[in-house]
Amino acid sequence: MLTNQEVAETLLERFGEQVYDFDEPYGLLTLSTTREEIIPVLEFLKNHKSYQINFLTDLTAVHYPDDAGREFAVVYHAHSLVQNFRIRIKVFIAEADIHIPSATGLYACANWMERETYDFYGILFDGHPNLTRILNIEEMDYFPMRKEYPLEDATREDKIDALFGR
Repeated sequence: MLTNQEVAETLLERFGEQVYDFDEPYGLLTLSTTREEIIPVLEFLKNHKSYQINFLTDLTAVHYPDDAGREFAVVYHAHSLVQNFRIRIKVFIAEADIHIPSATGLYACANWMERETYDFYGILFDGHPNLTRILNIEEMDYFPMRKEYPLEDATREDKIDALFGR
């Protein structure tokens, strides 16, 4: 049976300091890498003769507006259908340089996931064959999942603060 420890040690042996921040929330092996290494790491895991992590389950982003130089995390969830093993890989990027390589060359399903991530967060996937909005209209000049707007409409007068615990 494939263990988190085994995969983590193999990744450290192969990529050294380019893989870091290992953790196991709820038993899910989680780590971080750089944008330069994300495709080699995914490719290594996919083509490894034992691991066969060949299914990209999800690709999304998270916005951390207060984390200077690391405002966005692009998050990959991958799965080995053979070993029934899952892994999460994070890549932190700065808002000033919001580019990351496309994974469409490794996983065809990354096409729509990257388009959705671009559509909602503005992440630019270099090498993507058709990086256009997928759910929102092309004319939108903002990215709705960024934490750039207040959570509530301060102009509303129909809400009673006591009902919201205030």
